[in-house]
Amino acid sequence: MKLPLLPLGQCGFRFEFKKVTVYTDPYLSDYVAEVEGQDMRRLKPILIDPSRVADADYVLITHAHMDHCDLKTLVPLAAASPTCQFICPNEVSKLLVIGGISRHRIILAEDEWINLGPGVRVMPVPAAHPHVERDEEGYLRCVGYVIEWEGHKLYHGGDGSPDDCVIERLRQLGPIDVAFIPVNERNFYRERRGIIGNMTVREAFQMAADIGTKVLVPTHWDMFAPNSVYEEEIRLLYKLIQPPFALQINPQEIQF
Repeated sequence: MKLPLLPLGQCGFRFEFKKVTVYTDPYLSDYVAEVEGQDMRRLKPILIDPSRVADADYVLITHAHMDHCDLKTLVPLAAASPTCQFICPNEVSKLLVIGGISRHRIILAEDEWINLGPGVRVMPVPAAHPHVERDEEGYLRCVGYVIEWEGHKLYHGGDGSPDDCVIERLRQLGPIDVAFIPVNERNFYRERRGIIGNMTVREAFQMAADIGTKVLVPTHWDMFAPNSVYEEEIRLLYKLIQPPFALQINPQEIQF
């Protein structure tokens, strides 16, 4: 069984399930550079004009940061796909409403399975960015998603650092066939620049091994120069460490 997907850069993907098309954290503008300066201009070309995304059934948003919740992407996408629904944390839902997206199209990310269509459902899970946090109303501020399709499970981690709570929840929901995990490390210089990084490549490899995934797809490494990781670095460490899973970088499909 094959699952077609399109890497959009950063944590963005288009998943083409049989009867349901799902986008995750699509960032299809250059808004971060407009706000934070030209050194944060996007390195990966915009593959799809968001005003032409007419096939979205669901958009999964992990948290409120601009490169994951980009109103310059989501508002025109919502207009182009008028039946699309948005699954997101409570904090994100408020931003979507401010942007003009109807509350009726928003599903809050809570600890329960959400049916997306025939054979497809999704479970929001905690994300530690850099710690697991809740807003003043008790909702998780940052989440990841476990997507179950025809008995197979994918984990989209959004942003996050290794955390016992997250690992334990993924073990409970496992086995995870494919994990999409960020690899742009936290470090002193990035934090001084105001960038909240994620886990190192080594940490991502260890977390993937801890949850028993069969395939790791590294994310959040290819969009902004001050926050990037070299593809060669990822491949070299994989070769040297020899972890117990397959590595796929920017795959166009997943084979189950």
